[in-house]
Amino acid sequence: MTNDEPAPVPAAVTHGGGGAFADFRRRVRRNRSAMIALGVLSVLVLVALFGPLITPADPNAQNLRGVLLDPFSPGHLLGTDQLGRDTLSRLIVGTRVSLLAICLALAVAMVIGVPLGFLTGFVGGRLDAVVMRLNDAAMSFPPLLLAIALVAVLGPSLRNAMLAVGLLLAPRFLRLVRGVVMGLKEETFVEASRSIGTPTWMIIVRHVLPNTLSPLTVAIAVTAGYAMLAEAGLSFLGLGVQPPDASWGSMIREGFLYYGRSPWLGIFPGALIALTVFTFVTLGDGLRDALGREERTESR
Repeated sequence: MTNDEPAPVPAAVTHGGGGAFADFRRRVRRNRSAMIALGVLSVLVLVALFGPLITPADPNAQNLRGVLLDPFSPGHLLGTDQLGRDTLSRLIVGTRVSLLAICLALAVAMVIGVPLGFLTGFVGGRLDAVVMRLNDAAMSFPPLLLAIALVAVLGPSLRNAMLAVGLLLAPRFLRLVRGVVMGLKEETFVEASRSIGTPTWMIIVRHVLPNTLSPLTVAIAVTAGYAMLAEAGLSFLGLGVQPPDASWGSMIREGFLYYGRSPWLGIFPGALIALTVFTFVTLGDGLRDALGREERTESR
């Protein structure tokens, strides 16, 4: 399929109104794996929200008399790092930083990609051709290398790192939304709305926008895992979260030099990153399966 061809629109999303998204939610609730992943994600969100209230110690408090303590040491369930800081407390506060990084990257990507996708998909013509050529050029660069270059220009910080990641993710949302909108605008219910003089903005709000929510939700879930890996990679390279703040990626970097003496300093945050990415991927697969079942049901 070329960039100028409209993407096929699932039969489930060819009806006006928000009924398609309601059916999509019901099918997701029947998917056990997706619901388990959603439960794990909910726990992580709660930890991120209430982390400072449940940390057993100050995550930045140093104790040079108790460095590199083993897990299950008195007063330190998961041990301490090279500066004597409580590992469990830093993992808890790092949950907030890591999830906040994902939200920031997705927000930047959607603010840029989704409106441009609606505009190019609905208007078409020369605007669509120019924007998609620029979009293809942006997607041709190696993502991580381009992110490193952008952060090097903007300066190392979590905000700049996630701004760079969001800019790299925006073309993917643009392409997705454009393809869905190009298919939807040719549907009968949209043409009927045009024929009775419905304003374009009302057609978008009432018909096009609700029918893009299902594929956009799937894309958000899948892309969130990539955003977390990007944040961890940039923080590991020292381009994301700066000391003394903690994120899971920066904790892996700090523990890398002590891997032979205290391997858990990298294992614990690495396991949390793997769990979170797996959760997002599982949730995305469940959402995609629900959308696929919706297509098959409506096409019969």
